[in-house]
Amino acid sequence: MAQQLQNITIAAPGFGGINTQDSPLMQSQAFAAIADNAIIDKQGRIAARKGHEMQSTNGAGLLGTSNGIEHISELVQQNGTKVVLSGGNLKIFTGLTTLTDTTPAGYTITANNWSACTLNNRHYLFQRNHEPLVYDANTSTLSTIATHPSVAGVAPDAHVCLAAYGRVWAADTINDKKTLYWSDSLNGLDWSTGTSGSLDLTTVWPSGYDVITAVAAHNNLLIIFGKQNILVYAGANDPSSMTLSDVVSNIGAVNRDAVVNTGKDIIFGDHSGIRSLGRTIQEKSSPIGDISRNINFDIKNFLASDGDNLKMVFDPTNAFIVCAFTGVGALFVFDTRFPLENGSFRATTWTNIEPLSMSLFDDEELYIGVATGVAKYATQTDNGSSYVMSYFSHPMDFGDSSRIKFLKKINLTTFHGSDARVSLQYAYDYKADYTKRAFSLPTINAAQYNVDEYNSGAEYSTSPVLINTKRINAGGSGSVVQIGLETTVNGKEIAIQQLNVQSLVGRML
Repeated sequence: MAQQLQNITIAAPGFGGINTQDSPLMQSQAFAAIADNAIIDKQGRIAARKGHEMQSTNGAGLLGTSNGIEHISELVQQNGTKVVLSGGNLKIFTGLTTLTDTTPAGYTITANNWSACTLNNRHYLFQRNHEPLVYDANTSTLSTIATHPSVAGVAPDAHVCLAAYGRVWAADTINDKKTLYWSDSLNGLDWSTGTSGSLDLTTVWPSGYDVITAVAAHNNLLIIFGKQNILVYAGANDPSSMTLSDVVSNIGAVNRDAVVNTGKDIIFGDHSGIRSLGRTIQEKSSPIGDISRNINFDIKNFLASDGDNLKMVFDPTNAFIVCAFTGVGALFVFDTRFPLENGSFRATTWTNIEPLSMSLFDDEELYIGVATGVAKYATQTDNGSSYVMSYFSHPMDFGDSSRIKFLKKINLTTFHGSDARVSLQYAYDYKADYTKRAFSLPTINAAQYNVDEYNSGAEYSTSPVLINTKRINAGGSGSVVQIGLETTVNGKEIAIQQLNVQSLVGRML
């Protein structure tokens, strides 16, 4: 007897991002098994990420055989002029297009792991076991704080710095990881007079002992992260009278660069995952959200092996948080627009891009330190080279894993993807032996576009020509089927709009 043709329609495949945590057959097809070199776009589709476009032209000559640019920061001067500072090859550079070595004469650098902050037209650079540096916009010079004409006292050779509430805060020196220091008001050069001071946290940690790993400011609170605890102080505008308003135990930040402020929340990397310190912390309830819940096994493995090298940045324009494990080259991206029902953020992965440092500049452009210099997150190529975007579904059983499926047709709908070369793939029964069907999408004339969605936030024209549907005949059989797509991205956007999978369901196994 003829079997009925059954259909699975996946609108916005991978809308929920990657889920490697739950049983594949138990989860919605909104989740993806693989979503690489991809983002979740504004319409909730899996789409190709942008690439990195080199900005500096002379980086290779200055960086030699070193890792590359391991620090980037920006000083916005009071007159509106901007200065980019970067670190690599045991040097400090200024400039963006042309890197200029501005390392102070006689100053010895042994690592490039700088922390930067700006206060009152001066840009400060701190790193453990190094005399802190200051770039003074008034004189356009970089010097040690100790040799600046206006210095007062001795600035700590700290690893953590933050400019907030009108002063510079610093912590984590080579011999003292429990004391928080702060400068005089509006003067990061004064560490001995005025309202400068320090706070010993030895007796404050709820577990009895911890070390300061990061400091952040949020909602008029000063948040001090340890490895195992979080302290929240109110009244930090006057440090002499600030009070401990909340404590979170058994959760902390793995390192200084694993903390980002989204404006609405603080996101940080803890040994248990990527977490959110909720806005209601002001009410002393301190809800902690596990935003990496759907990929937590993966994240925890990288935190265990490379947590000291985790660097995070929030990009408000693209509404994502980039989490880069720079020691092993792993990179996860969390979309911040709409959390899922379980509170997690939708996650994708990136390969090919290997950032050593990241910084969001005043113009809200994301800049990336790479092996050959300073790059910007822009265009749809990696420094002129193509890359492959991949999406793979979880196994589908059409509602009954006990019966054989005979795949007949796969209909793929894409958004954009002019001239894109696409490989549609399917495999049965959890095997990686994929059958591949390759094809090219038609050319889209640039005149058919309306306004650039990615640059201005406006939508493309709704002309039907921007939607491509490809119907692929399929074959073979098995109890479950997995669908995948790979496409080479070479300068043009592409997003996956819909998958429609048709199958005959046969006898019981």
